Amino acid sequence: MSPDVIYDDEDIVVVDKPAGMIVHSAPGRAEPVLADLLARRFPQMKSVGSAERPGVVHRLDVETSGVMVFAKNRRAYLALRRQFESHKDVAKTYLAVLHGAPRTTTGTIDTPVGRDRLSAVTHWTVLGKRNGLSLVEFKIDTGRMHQIRIHAAALGCPVVGDKTYGSADKDRKLPRRPTRQLLHAVTLSFLHPANGERVTFTSPPPPDIVYSC
Repeated sequence: MSPDVIYDDEDIVVVDKPAGMIVHSAPGRAEPVLADLLARRFPQMKSVGSAERPGVVHRLDVETSGVMVFAKNRRAYLALRRQFESHKDVAKTYLAVLHGAPRTTTGTIDTPVGRDRLSAVTHWTVLGKRNGLSLVEFKIDTGRMHQIRIHAAALGCPVVGDKTYGSADKDRKLPRRPTRQLLHAVTLSFLHPANGERVTFTSPPPPDIVYSC
């Protein structure tokens, strides 16, 4: 299992992360690590950031697939970290398959998440419904851990296959049993660290997202 490189230049590398791949090293995990695989391919990344997280400026959950950016040098690393931490210049769009559907086609939820109860803002748009499931587009103003998964559950429509915030009973009753949480990072937009110009990258949704709803 290896990531597809969508784009790379002297400063950044953008990849399509497969579901099931962890982003950086973690205690007790022996699976392939995305950051390490990229550092082998682009050796200059090894000295960027920490040894455990070379080039890492943001994360996706292990079961979440989709587009990610990594830094290749210190200048890019610092610039991208500032953007992702401030949330001002980064735009993210996700697709998820949910049990049920939100009551309205579009809406916004602003419910604090995490142990520190930090503000988290998520916007949703229902794209389709079928057989008790819905395909929903999420755009987030903040980037809290598990934000979309927590907010989907708060709406009464957990992400299909989510083992932490979802419904195992509903998952078992599906004709096509999910093998992971059906959440995918579709687009990622930010200011390029070299010239400040906005760049946008896209990762098409994988089959388990497309054919589930």
